[in-house]
Order: sequence, then structure tokens, then C-alpha cells
Amino acid sequence: MHRPLRWLLLSLAVIVLDLGVKALASANLEYGRPLEVLPVFNLTLLHNTGAAFSFLAEHAGWQRWFFAIVAIGASIGLTVWLTRLKRGETLTAVSLALVIGGAIGNLYDRLAHGYVVDYLSFHWGGYYFPAFNLADTAITLGAIGLILQSLFESRRDKRHAAQEEQS
Repeated sequence: MHRPLRWLLLSLAVIVLDLGVKALASANLEYGRPLEVLPVFNLTLLHNTGAAFSFLAEHAGWQRWFFAIVAIGASIGLTVWLTRLKRGETLTAVSLALVIGGAIGNLYDRLAHGYVVDYLSFHWGGYYFPAFNLADTAITLGAIGLILQSLFESRRDKRHAAQEEQS
């Protein structure tokens, strides 16, 4: 029996792990003070009221609700997509589950705190990449998986069309 919703257990694992690590970071890191782990990587507790790369963070607060609605809508839409997958669409299922888990992890932060807790900070020389968290990582990996799946399907469709032309 094919049960696409079992992939939501992966989403749940992402949510639990993400919120747990955010709680640890919030309890053990001083806000804005980097803790060097590697010469190019710090743990730095930051609060992001915007989206990726602090997009819209400087606005008056309406973005909290906007991004919450987007996260809810995306999670519902991706869950519906997940229920319609066929057996063997594993990469798509894993990718969707990662995005759903990450979106809900950050959604919780927005609703509970009014900001997303970030703590992973990479830098090189004087350049700092915007801080992020495990939920952001899951969303990014899920998006990469969906792009790869799309490329695989495109190649398969082209091969199939070429084989049909030869027949």
C-alpha cells in the first residue's frame, strides 16, 4: 500500500529538531555575540522579523502575518501535492517533506515570537552570509531536491520523446 503522508513524519522530525535547536541556541547564546566554531563559522543568536536574507525585516510588523499566511498556504499546498504522489517519487516526497517541516518550524517562531530565531553564521574575510537556521536549511535542501527532480524528469521526457521518434 502506498502511503504518501508517511513522509509527514520527516516533516515532523524537522520541526522537532529545528525548534529544539532554536531553544538551545536561545538559552545558551548571547544575542548578537558570535561564538566562533570554525574560522569561517560562528554560532550567533539573531532574530529575523523578515524572510530570507532579512527581506522586509525593517517594516513595521505586517510582514510577520504576511509570511505566516504564505507559510500556511505553502504547507497546505505542498501537503496536497504530497498526497498525490505516486509510488517511486521518493525524491519529490522527501523534498516536499523537508520544505513543509522547515516552513512550519519558522511559522511557529513567527507566531510565538514575532521573529524567526537564526543562529548559523558563515563568513569569509569581512563578508558575512545572512544567518540562518535548521528550518531554512531544510527548505533549501527541499527546493534543491525539487529542482533536481524537475531536471531528471525533463531529461527522461526528452529521452522518451527521442525513442518514440525512432520507433
